[in-house]
Amino acid sequence: MNDITEALAGFELGDDSQSDDIQPLPRTTSRAMCAMAFSLEWQSADARHTDHLVARKLNLWRDILPFELEPDLIDKPVGHVARHAFAKGELIVPYQSDLCFNLSQRAFHRDLRRNNHIEPRSGRFYPRAFIGGSRGIFPEEILPFRICKASDDMICCDLNNPLADKALDVSARILDIWAAGEEHGGSCNDVAEMLTANGPGMQARWRGQPTDFWQDIPFARMAGEPDAAFYAMPRMVSHIDRTGSAQIASLYERLLPKGSRVLDLMASWESHLPAGHALGEIVGLGMNAEELAANPLFAEHRVHDLNLDPRLPYGDAEFDAVICSLSVEYLVKPFDVFAEVARVLRPGGRFIVTFSNRWFPPKAIHAWEGMHEFERPGLVMEYFLRDGAFDGLQTWSMRGLPRPADDKYADRHDNSDPVYAVWGDRT
Repeated sequence: MNDITEALAGFELGDDSQSDDIQPLPRTTSRAMCAMAFSLEWQSADARHTDHLVARKLNLWRDILPFELEPDLIDKPVGHVARHAFAKGELIVPYQSDLCFNLSQRAFHRDLRRNNHIEPRSGRFYPRAFIGGSRGIFPEEILPFRICKASDDMICCDLNNPLADKALDVSARILDIWAAGEEHGGSCNDVAEMLTANGPGMQARWRGQPTDFWQDIPFARMAGEPDAAFYAMPRMVSHIDRTGSAQIASLYERLLPKGSRVLDLMASWESHLPAGHALGEIVGLGMNAEELAANPLFAEHRVHDLNLDPRLPYGDAEFDAVICSLSVEYLVKPFDVFAEVARVLRPGGRFIVTFSNRWFPPKAIHAWEGMHEFERPGLVMEYFLRDGAFDGLQTWSMRGLPRPADDKYADRHDNSDPVYAVWGDRT
């Protein structure tokens, strides 16, 4: 299911890269422009990970493709897929032991961000500016680094890319090809850096050690009002753009077996399930009766506040699958809820959690807001791993698809909302 062709099934690039004066080409050339979708697959100690990135305007004359892939991407038509398995340290700079070192706790600039005191926590990522002045690091440097371990007097810092010690399987699918226009300068993009520099790898533990997400009141929230009051009125809003919603639906279609009885957890008026799905009965559990009643997919639904009572009002092993779409960031008792999900799932049943980078700020937990986007799948993985009730864990991401032109944020954001997912199967 991690194949890039399956991930983009039914997706059309549309007019994002084309205009009336641009000439489409039948095959790539070393002077062409193109759009490509890349997939990066890798394994950590606890899960299989797949990260997709769509590069919509690659210049094949100027931009740098991995040389192992380049011969299989030139003189190829739309739809062609090239693949290569990279050994550790082959695609990116290999792991360097001298980039992992100890510093005094005093070297961590806790008050770097105004009105936001930050303590270093084991396994977490921070901009290098927090240790600026150490090891030649500039005070303004924003590249992330990892705190491996934190003790009372020392912190162990790792400046390596979190994928530096991983074997990486890369796929590239050609989506569109057109003639390059007249050159007027521009930047040179390194595709390997594009795929690996902005977060992939952060979702995995450091050397198998649980990440410390649990300090600093992680489950506190900005809004103190009860959830029942916040959700008393129906909102009927979309929490993700249409492209992102379609990606979630496509993912569910590939992951949910036909005929499954599905519990839609923290549900609303739309379930992001594929149109014409072949699933069995779908049950909704959410916070607003009007929103739940407006969802045409539900055979039944209940209003239930999981933050007040994390117990699910269902019997043991009632469901083949549970989904939680764009809501996991609101759980204040996630370990209890995940244990309950395991209880109501049949053995082998699947729990899929999807989320993006949009939420209701007053209701999101404190830990969620302060994380890099790729740390959030790591947090959700810790929920899955706590009780050992799930195996076959996987994480998945999709970034870089174009935002619909009529979307209300189209004038501010060119890219669609990214989609992240974590899932596992009941043991």
